Amino acid sequence: MKTNADIKNAEQQEAAPKPKKRFYCPVEATLSQIGGKYKAIILYHLFEDKVLRFHELQEYMPNATAKMLTQQLRELEADGLIHREVYPVVPPKTEYSLTERGKTLKGVIYPICQWGREHMAGTF
Repeated sequence: MKTNADIKNAEQQEAAPKPKKRFYCPVEATLSQIGGKYKAIILYHLFEDKVLRFHELQEYMPNATAKMLTQQLRELEADGLIHREVYPVVPPKTEYSLTERGKTLKGVIYPICQWGREHMAGTF
């Protein structure tokens, strides 16, 4: 049987924030947020369109499975880069938009886009 001290200890452990991961380079820290097969692409399209529904994101990334896209969206949301708004309607409606923190990545994502236009032209 759990004592009051055991319950209090368990509650404290749940409430304690997770320790932040230590990075050894600012590039590593940045890529921890935007690295991933579709994260930068999701961010780019949200910069362009402001608000997108799940199926619209799927149209932009036809090779992404629903499971992979969902995983990438959840990670971006957990990192505070995007906001997910769920509307209680049938069928379910979910919209994604950038948070203020996510908007700060415009100076990172757009140069990647420009590099692709200049050095990878003809491949898309």
